[in-house]
Amino acid sequence: MTHVQTLRGAVAADELGATLMHEHVFMLHPEIIENVETDWDEETALVDAARRLDELYAAGIHTIVDLTVIGLGRSVRRLQRVPASSGINIVVATGIYALFDIPSYFKFRKSGVLVDYFVREIEQGIGDTGVRAGILKCATDEAGVTPGVEKILRAVAQAHVRTGAPISTHTHAATRRGLEQLKIFAAEGVDPTRVVIGHSGDSTDLDYLLAIADSGAYVGMDRFGIDTFLGFDDRVATVARLCALGRSDQIVLSHDASCYNIDYSHGGSPPKALPNWHYLHITRDVVPALKSRGVTDEQVTQMLVVNPCRVLSHAISQ
Repeated sequence: MTHVQTLRGAVAADELGATLMHEHVFMLHPEIIENVETDWDEETALVDAARRLDELYAAGIHTIVDLTVIGLGRSVRRLQRVPASSGINIVVATGIYALFDIPSYFKFRKSGVLVDYFVREIEQGIGDTGVRAGILKCATDEAGVTPGVEKILRAVAQAHVRTGAPISTHTHAATRRGLEQLKIFAAEGVDPTRVVIGHSGDSTDLDYLLAIADSGAYVGMDRFGIDTFLGFDDRVATVARLCALGRSDQIVLSHDASCYNIDYSHGGSPPKALPNWHYLHITRDVVPALKSRGVTDEQVTQMLVVNPCRVLSHAISQ
C-alpha cells in the first residue's frame, strides 16, 4: 500500500478520492502584509478558507494539492490553523516559484544545497511543523529557461530521483515551455509518468498537448475559471478532444484558484473579471459541460480520481 503525505499526515493513496491537482489556499507576499495597508485579516481569512474547503469536500472533492511554495508566500503553520471540519486532504509542496531568477539565498549556494533542502522537506518535514511535502514544484514562464530557472528545475529533478516524489510545474503554454521542462527532466533521469506539466489547459494546440502526453507525462488542464487566458468553451472542448483521442488517462483537472490571493482578491472574492475562478467551478460547471460533449463518467473519474492517485503515489516511510 502506498501513501501520500498530507497536512494531516500520511494517507493511503486509494483513499484520496476526487482530487484537484493544482490549487492554492493562501497566496500572499509577507513583505506586503507587513508594510502595506491591505484587506488581509488573518483570523477572518482562516475561517473563510475553512468554509470554502468544507464546501469543496461536500461537493465531492476530498483532496487538493496546494502548490504554494517559496515565492508564493507558503506558510504551513497558517494552513495548520485553518479550522476545516470536513477532513479534506491537503497535499503540501516543496520547491521554488521563480520565473526569471533564483532567490539570492540559494543563488549563491551550490545546487546540492537546494536539492538537500527539497529532500529534507519531503523526507523529514517542513521546518518544525511535522508536515512532509508530498510533491515538488518548479516553474518556467515566457522568459524560458534562464540560468536561475534551470538551476531550480535541475534541483527539483534531482530531488525527485532521490525521493520518488512527483513533480508539478508552472508553464507558459503559448510558448510550449512544458517541452523544455521535459527535456531537462529527461536529462536528469526523471520518470515522466511522475510529472504534471501545469497550465497546459491554457492552450488548444493539440500537437503540443499530445507531445506532452507522448512523453509519458500528465497534461495539467488546471486553470478552469481563468477565462481571460482561454475561454471556458475552448478549455472544455480541448479536454473533450483529448478524451476522444483516448488520452483521459493522462489528464488532471484543477483551477489554480485560492481562498485568498493578495494580488487579485478583495476580501477573498475572485476578481470581477473572473467570476468562475473558484474551487467549485469544475464540479458545478466543467464536469457537466464535458459530459455534454461526450466525455464519459469513467473518463471523468479517470481524470479526477485515478490519475491523481497514480501521480501522487510513491513508496514512503511513514
